[in-house]
Amino acid sequence: MAASTTLSSPSIDPRSGFCAETKTFYSLRAPVPLPSLSVPVSIPSFAFSLLPSPLPSHTALLDASTGDTISYPQFFSQVRSLTTNLRVHFGISKGDVILVQSPTRMDLFILYWSLLSIGAVVSPVNPALTPSEISRLIHLSKPSLAFAVSSKSQKLPSNLNVVLLDTPRFKSLLETSPKSSDNMKQVEVWQSDLASIQYSSGTTGRLKAAALSHRSFIAKAAGCHALRAAGPQVTLTTAPMFHAMGFFFSLRGIALGETTVVLTQERVTVNDMMEAAKRYRVTHMTVAPPVVVAIAKSVDLSGRDFPALETVNCGGAALNIKAARQFRERFPHVQLSQAYGLTEGGRVSRMIGPEECSRLKSAGRLVENAQVKIVDPNSGKALSVGQTGELWLKSPACMTGYIGDDEANASAFDSDGWLKTGDICYIDQDGFLYVVDRLKELIKYKAYQVPPAELEHLLNSHPEVVDAAVMPIPHEEVGQIPAALVVRREGSTLCETEVIDYVAKQVAPYKKIRRVIFVKRIPKSPSGKILRRELANHILYSSVSRL
Repeated sequence: MAASTTLSSPSIDPRSGFCAETKTFYSLRAPVPLPSLSVPVSIPSFAFSLLPSPLPSHTALLDASTGDTISYPQFFSQVRSLTTNLRVHFGISKGDVILVQSPTRMDLFILYWSLLSIGAVVSPVNPALTPSEISRLIHLSKPSLAFAVSSKSQKLPSNLNVVLLDTPRFKSLLETSPKSSDNMKQVEVWQSDLASIQYSSGTTGRLKAAALSHRSFIAKAAGCHALRAAGPQVTLTTAPMFHAMGFFFSLRGIALGETTVVLTQERVTVNDMMEAAKRYRVTHMTVAPPVVVAIAKSVDLSGRDFPALETVNCGGAALNIKAARQFRERFPHVQLSQAYGLTEGGRVSRMIGPEECSRLKSAGRLVENAQVKIVDPNSGKALSVGQTGELWLKSPACMTGYIGDDEANASAFDSDGWLKTGDICYIDQDGFLYVVDRLKELIKYKAYQVPPAELEHLLNSHPEVVDAAVMPIPHEEVGQIPAALVVRREGSTLCETEVIDYVAKQVAPYKKIRRVIFVKRIPKSPSGKILRRELANHILYSSVSRL
């Protein structure tokens, strides 16, 4: 149902977007039209259609590590050459699953576009994974061919054909097309066809392979294009290209006619990112929460050094309120736009403009064309404004399902096609979404549910706490008790009792922290999510006296 239609209904609150009849929240954004499903359109062809004719001549891609650039005409020339060579020399055709195992590279943009243009299914994997972890992914996606860098290719099984990206042979595929390509028919790709298989983080359960259609990426690109800023934009994207966010940004920047800046060295520091932003007059940055924290605390950075910077987009995990405030104080002219999304459902909410970006605790308002329900995880009852429950999602950006996992699909979708995100959220009277915690991470103390994220926000607000995580410890009498892992500020003498008392003054008795372990760091993923399965390594499961 289009937002323009639903918001005109008398049963829908125009302030929150909540429909009392259907118990559904609708986006307050203007609806974005999408191509008819009866028309064959791939994400590359749709993105190309958004560009002006003739093609812009400015830089499409810029490698801040080397200074190398690729213009828009060069980019599409190389895409055409590689697309033809992939079909002629490797026999890649529509529906083939192609595994890509590589750190960020300029030619990955071209490879992704070429594979998607053919109708092949791109399956990007983290090159840091172990051989056994990669074997699990291959078992799920069943690729017919792999592209990899030489240093990581030995992790792939010997029975999988591999094309090495960092070789003269691959480079030549970008530069010349075989003569036999003259009579090749154009591949017809439908929006419902599978475009990519991407993998959920696995931080709270077994790894799963999400199937994403061309329609999913078209919906996301259309939404970004509708909100594009006027004038030349330069976006620095720091998400790795095997990550869902990095993969999408390899498509988004071209679709919007922007200059996309990437860093391709093996180890990228926050100083590297900020130096690139300064040197190339970056207008937009897309970063994970740990980067925002580091920028906010850096003594070497000043907002005056980045006059071109307009927006920092932050997503992938929760950003603590203290870091957000510090960032705004240091960079008052820069909008800190927080967002919430997931591999399986795309972007769900985001902040637009100064007023929305001032709501530091929220994740913004629902994106265009999205519908959401907040559901009580115990009763299954759909809830109203301000009530907390599991977020269920309907959006054209949603996955079609998990590959080879009927059990996971049965748990992920209800009978009406709502995707159950597993995230505990609420939406306030102004339509702002707040992510409270993960459903599976709630601590069960007696009959009460204790959200770790709520306690982590409180701990991170303490002036002597650098970082914190909360996890359950099994207890015979009460089920589980909340325990805090705390990283103290250097030189701090903060003790366990002080931490427990600090939190106890601000929460209900059942939410109290009952044990504190001081650690040097909190284990986190590259996107900033706490790796909760690794927290247990810090705690000896023994009898605990604090109840």
